[in-house]
Amino acid sequence: MKILIFGATGMVGRGTLRECLADSRVESVLSVGRSACGETHAKLREILLPDLFDLSSASQDLSGFDACLYCLGASPATLSARAYRRVTVDLTLSVARFLAPRNPGMTFVYVSGAGVNPGRRTLVHTLRAKGEVEAALAALPFRATCMLRPGLIRPLDGIRSRTVSHRLFYAMMEPLMPLFVRMLPGLITDTRRLGRAMLRAASGEVPRVLETRQINEG
Repeated sequence: MKILIFGATGMVGRGTLRECLADSRVESVLSVGRSACGETHAKLREILLPDLFDLSSASQDLSGFDACLYCLGASPATLSARAYRRVTVDLTLSVARFLAPRNPGMTFVYVSGAGVNPGRRTLVHTLRAKGEVEAALAALPFRATCMLRPGLIRPLDGIRSRTVSHRLFYAMMEPLMPLFVRMLPGLITDTRRLGRAMLRAASGEVPRVLETRQINEG
């Protein structure tokens, strides 16, 4: 597979990139972002763009992919509702609408979140925003779309969240995390399992929506 990754510098993106580079099914990976992901590998190439709302300068490089693993996201803890929506909804759909006509054979894999349901009204702005994205992605002319809805994501393999409050939370919870994982298998996943689930989705091996328990099955 030829894989396109957005957001390879974040916690989810780093875990996903790690699994892509280790998987024999993946022929090549192109990472697109505002900053370098810090990895070097024979399979990996990077494109750095100052404004991800404008992909026109990289247009020739962004076609012919089997899957886009979209890991870009924002923490509602650090952004206003308006800024969160711009990253979560506006940017995601801007990228997807750019890619769709150039990659008709592409599977677009989106990291959504636990509790998201596009068909249900909610006053929670984060769930509402991701539900809107899920519905819009499903209507685009990709070969397939897959929405992953993880709950708590445990960082492994030296990966750390870029959000300070999240790093503190994980540091405090890590001694108890193995217990929570056993007790709450439907609520907690990790960066390895999430990355592997994204690759399963890319190869068309899963349903259109994966909740946390399904993410952990692979």
